[in-house]
Amino acid sequence: MKAIRIGQGVDVHQLVDGRDFWLGGILVPHAKGALGHSDADVLLHAICDALLGAAGLQDIGYHFPDTDQNWKGADSKELLKKVVQLLKKQDWQIGNVDASLLLEKPKIAPYIPQMRQTIAGILGISPNAVSIKASTNEKMGYVGRQEGVLAFAVALLFQ
Repeated sequence: MKAIRIGQGVDVHQLVDGRDFWLGGILVPHAKGALGHSDADVLLHAICDALLGAAGLQDIGYHFPDTDQNWKGADSKELLKKVVQLLKKQDWQIGNVDASLLLEKPKIAPYIPQMRQTIAGILGISPNAVSIKASTNEKMGYVGRQEGVLAFAVALLFQ
């Protein structure tokens, strides 16, 4: 093993009526969805940034700018796949990903197993190497008012 690196990622999106709510690569039933240039999957975006950061490859906005119409409405699973390809070009292997979601509703626990499967499949690692936790913001701030969703992620890479 030549190197071990960790990276962190953070993403936030506004919640609005009339949008699908993509989270962790799956469609979560909810009255609101995240607003963004792509499908606005805040969890996958935070994971992309954690992986890119660990590899020293800038951030998701650099690789998939919201000014580029090619990414308008993009499936964030495809963005994550492209990040994995970038890592492979530099011989990085993914050790694990640990992520946290902050939102009031909906309750995420029933969806976590499917999210872990989906993310692990894209990353080429075991679902046991993908951790997803969720918490509320105790009704405080924009998350507490159900105006937005926030995700944090940490990733371990090794060569």
